[in-house]
Amino acid sequence: MNEGKQQHKNPIPTVDTIIEKDSQVLLIERKKDPFKEELVFPGGFINEGERVEDAAVREVKEETSLDIELDHILGVYSDPTRDPRGHMMSTVFIGKISDKSDKKEPMAGDDAAAIKWVDLETVEDESFGFDHKKILMDYKEWKQSKQTSWSSKNEKKE
Repeated sequence: MNEGKQQHKNPIPTVDTIIEKDSQVLLIERKKDPFKEELVFPGGFINEGERVEDAAVREVKEETSLDIELDHILGVYSDPTRDPRGHMMSTVFIGKISDKSDKKEPMAGDDAAAIKWVDLETVEDESFGFDHKKILMDYKEWKQSKQTSWSSKNEKKE
């Protein structure tokens, strides 16, 4: 027994990304539980040693085959009850399809059973997994202010 050594039980970090194009948002239909067949934003777990923004780009590529560029952070969602598997904390990014994927049709991969573009005005009628309906409502409000930042946003990529 390690007396004096404290065991920490921390939330698990995840990412989600909102991609809007022509007044539609890109959603995936989950392939497995929790929330199998429900719509969610592309996203997933951050790998050890990976920056959150790199995880967001990787997850979108794995689940949709699209290359993206991140523009903003919508927020951090950390309600301990947002995921039935345990306490997951998600950094939610807002991105756009990069020029090299602009003409490409997204294809479902990894945890995605299907891809769905949904009109931003009617998307509230869809059935969402996790807290992604709340995230969507926050995104619709965010579109008025766009006041976000993150540490590597202005780094130049070589």
